[in-house]
Amino acid sequence: MKKARTISIIIILLIIIGFVVYPKINGTNKNEAGLPVRPSGQQGQRALHANAVVIKHTPIVDKFHTNSTLLPSEEVDLSFETSGKITGIFFVEGTSVKKGTLLAKINDARLQAQLQKLEAELKLSESKEFRQRALLAKDAISRETYDQVVTLVETNKADIALIKAQINETELRAPFDGVIGLREVSEGAYVTPTSKITKISKVAPLKLEFSIPERYDEIVRNGTPITFTMTGDTAVFKANVYAKDSKIDLATRTLLLRAFYPNKGERIPPGRFASVLLELSVAQNGMSVPAEAVVPEMGRQTVFVARNGQARQISIVPGMRTESSVQVLSGLNLGDTVLTTGILQLRNNIPIVLDNVK
Repeated sequence: MKKARTISIIIILLIIIGFVVYPKINGTNKNEAGLPVRPSGQQGQRALHANAVVIKHTPIVDKFHTNSTLLPSEEVDLSFETSGKITGIFFVEGTSVKKGTLLAKINDARLQAQLQKLEAELKLSESKEFRQRALLAKDAISRETYDQVVTLVETNKADIALIKAQINETELRAPFDGVIGLREVSEGAYVTPTSKITKISKVAPLKLEFSIPERYDEIVRNGTPITFTMTGDTAVFKANVYAKDSKIDLATRTLLLRAFYPNKGERIPPGRFASVLLELSVAQNGMSVPAEAVVPEMGRQTVFVARNGQARQISIVPGMRTESSVQVLSGLNLGDTVLTTGILQLRNNIPIVLDNVK
């Protein structure tokens, strides 16, 4: 019995020693919840490998990307102002025409006959007015009789002007310099003011229409330069904003802009898809950090910097944001080494090893 009791005491002592010594050997302690906890400080911590960048003065450009479609600066469907049968079509589809060029004509024989009649009546009334004026000078006729002849002359002139206006309505002319589209009718067809004859487009300059967020309203003005590219073309094209919408769209909170591209030589056809780049502001001597280095925490923006072989978390005041970087207004100094990888594993005062510093 005494030997068994001794053995039991030894076993209990060994168990107690195991509970005390094992955590120290294993390098961990336990918290109140019984979970293992790493010791604080560098003791017992493995150094974290990370990449970093050194803060320098660099130009920071705030850029905005959006999409647009190249549109004709002017475009309209052409039709006659009156009804009639087409007697002539004088344009070639897909060709350039000048403003005022006669494109098509409808039958105006009846109007031309009326014009000849009125012009003959005008000659007669003008001759009568000449004779009546001579008689009035001799007091051979009354002023009332002479005024009636003068009124007849003016009436004939007004009737002629009306007929000429009606004849002009039988002619379809180009309203501006542009490129004629496809023909929709044939010679001999009877058309009305609702009949589309063709389309004309002004392709030099071309127009781009796109929207920007409302926060850029005060930055973008008439004359602001933009650039754009097109699928399948490596060239970068330059254009300038020429107009802004009068108000911000309430549904999207964006502002509609229009820009002109000169399109010299009419190289680019309208309808092409364009990727637009708008440079909104430039900070020549700013400081910036890669966007992935910024950690939002409790309503503030922070970064980790390397100091004395450890990671130190520092609050910053951010400025402009681009696709790949964030401007730093305060919180960092030139020469600081900002960590860019292993952000999720970083903690304050954790030991680090820098693998790559740019």
